[in-house]
Amino acid sequence: MTNAQATDKHPGELTDVPGWFPPLDQMLFTWFLERQQKQGIKGDLLELGVYMGKSAILLGHHLQDGEKFTVCDLFEGDAPDGANQAESAKSYASLTQQIFERNYLSFHDDLPTVIAAPSSVVSEKVAPASCRFVHVDASHLYEHVHGDIGAAHDILVPEGIVVLDDFRSEHTPGVSVAAWEAVLNRGLRPICLSTQKLYGTWGDPEPLQEELLEMLRQRSDVGLSVQSAAGHRLVRARSRGMKPPPFPASRHYVAPAPVKAPAATESRAARPARPAPSRARRLAKDLLPPLVTRAVRRARAKRS
Repeated sequence: MTNAQATDKHPGELTDVPGWFPPLDQMLFTWFLERQQKQGIKGDLLELGVYMGKSAILLGHHLQDGEKFTVCDLFEGDAPDGANQAESAKSYASLTQQIFERNYLSFHDDLPTVIAAPSSVVSEKVAPASCRFVHVDASHLYEHVHGDIGAAHDILVPEGIVVLDDFRSEHTPGVSVAAWEAVLNRGLRPICLSTQKLYGTWGDPEPLQEELLEMLRQRSDVGLSVQSAAGHRLVRARSRGMKPPPFPASRHYVAPAPVKAPAATESRAARPARPAPSRARRLAKDLLPPLVTRAVRRARAKRS
């Protein structure tokens, strides 16, 4: 994460909401959530760390009947320790619950269940084995991410998806350690890696990977590679000029004014043709230079 961004306007489109949610991850979120719906996988949604609501707004769009969406963030509250407090003050000083709710309600009629507290309380607020999709994007400190991953394991249904943000950024080494520790020692199985996020499951990743690979290979705006590490198949995707997937505009959207067409200019064909030069003018043009030259020579000869 970089310095916090601020906004005091109602967003008209998802791109107007400040936040770090690249088009590639918007596409992957949409694909995983729509696949779950097609497969008949039921369960609630959970996001730890919402910032100003960009990814939460997309998640809320994929709620199915009878499902619940819960978000958890400190907002203006006190962090559980000094390191977390310093992190919040540096990167999220402008974040308030009011801004998040204003942005979310620009796109949805109802708010999700909001837990304004450290992510460590989520296990007390969300029932075990109740969620099908969990997005972990709260603290970047190892101890907190380790706990968030453990909570996600308990909260997810067996075939559920967990997404770990900033798992390989140079400024978030605590997330990297916690993420790969979970892969090596805690049973987390990677499905794919984007530039910013690790998508994994404690279920079987192979059916998901096969379908995902088939989809990605058909796209020209995605760079794709498959690698192996410590017995895990790693599908790596990166954007090649990808644009965000279509998303409904907010209730505050104002269509841009139509561009005024430039005034019509007179075409060359429509201009009146120049009259052809007369015979006298043509003769003058041909004879004048030699006559001038002769006169100059005569004048020089007289002077000499």
